[in-house]
Amino acid sequence: MKKAYDLDGKSLVVLDGLSCTFHQDESVSIVGASGVGKTTLLHLIGTLDRPTSGTILHFSKDVFSWPDKKLSSFRNKEIGFVFQFHHLLPEFNCLENVMMPCLLAGNGTDEAKDRAIELLEYLGLGGKEELNVKKLSGGEQQRVALARALVRNPRLILADEPTGNLDEKSGQKVAKLLFKIRQEVKAALVIVTHNLNLASMTDRCIGLKAGKAFEIPKEGLADFVMDEAA
Repeated sequence: MKKAYDLDGKSLVVLDGLSCTFHQDESVSIVGASGVGKTTLLHLIGTLDRPTSGTILHFSKDVFSWPDKKLSSFRNKEIGFVFQFHHLLPEFNCLENVMMPCLLAGNGTDEAKDRAIELLEYLGLGGKEELNVKKLSGGEQQRVALARALVRNPRLILADEPTGNLDEKSGQKVAKLLFKIRQEVKAALVIVTHNLNLASMTDRCIGLKAGKAFEIPKEGLADFVMDEAA
């Protein structure tokens, strides 16, 4: 797979000859130096961006061969996104933010509300459903974002630096919840992170360098990260 961007008439190649596989019911971390293309890869996996060349298969299906409407429906149902800067809708409360993917998919309001309340209670936010998200702490906002990502029971969860904007205690809490829920719902989890402790919690680690991906043994993770930071 290749991904390049046009920059002032010149082609900027970010990923080139990249090949990797993610399996259902496993967690994978993606690590590498800043600017190496980690978030780009996550956006490609999440169908938020298209590859310049090559194929991306989801559950053996070439999803980019589909019409945009079908691709959007697939993304909404099968992929849950958790970002570093949660991207919650500031004009809405916790419940409304979590309900949003269900409502966009055409689900009934009562069904969406029941599912959202269930997740918020599970994530320790029971009683805060009606609070505007701007009134929550950073850790609480990220838990709302996690509930939103899970509300449609996706088969794939993509997380881009999910603890990067949190203090250590809040970050550890969000990470534990993320892994706990992933195991319960049997979803694949792919995390982009600079956090060595978070990366070591995943089943597999993939490094990005010079546009390509390769497996990193757990015992070599620290050396790779230190090398990339040098």
